Amino acid sequence: MIFTPAELPLKVKQWGKPLKAMLLKLKAKPPKNLDDIFQKYHDETFRKIDCLDCGNCCKTTSPEFFEKDIERLSKVLKMKPGQFIEKYLFLDTDGIYALRSVPCPFLSSDNYCNVYDDRPKACREFPHTNQRKMHTQLHLGAKNAEICPAVFDILSKLEESILATLPKKKEF
Repeated sequence: MIFTPAELPLKVKQWGKPLKAMLLKLKAKPPKNLDDIFQKYHDETFRKIDCLDCGNCCKTTSPEFFEKDIERLSKVLKMKPGQFIEKYLFLDTDGIYALRSVPCPFLSSDNYCNVYDDRPKACREFPHTNQRKMHTQLHLGAKNAEICPAVFDILSKLEESILATLPKKKEF
């Protein structure tokens, strides 16, 4: 079942400890085919979900902006990098550039990105469910499941497949 963005935080909270335990277990001892499993569920999920129907990631969070992102977007917007930073970004406590405000200033009312071809790397890779070495991305899973219906669906499928491989308990 695909949940709406408004339903996700409560669903993730209800899932809570089992979700985090599953992700920690996978990180500690990832199956050899974890990337393939994620890719399969990613593809299945995105055959059902169109990001343009949601856009919650762009409405509620800021991507990380790397120097190359800033340079590329500055050029496209015909600004100097310093002007781009001053207008759109701030340096957070971890020393990472992020948007000054959400929703993203480049998101249009129909959920299209006005800088799509030049968007930041973090936007290109979101929701981080179809990359190699997925065990290194698992820390993003629970967090992203709170804002992205696709991530929640992918992690739900992952949990079901893991539970299916566990030995059945004997009943007496």
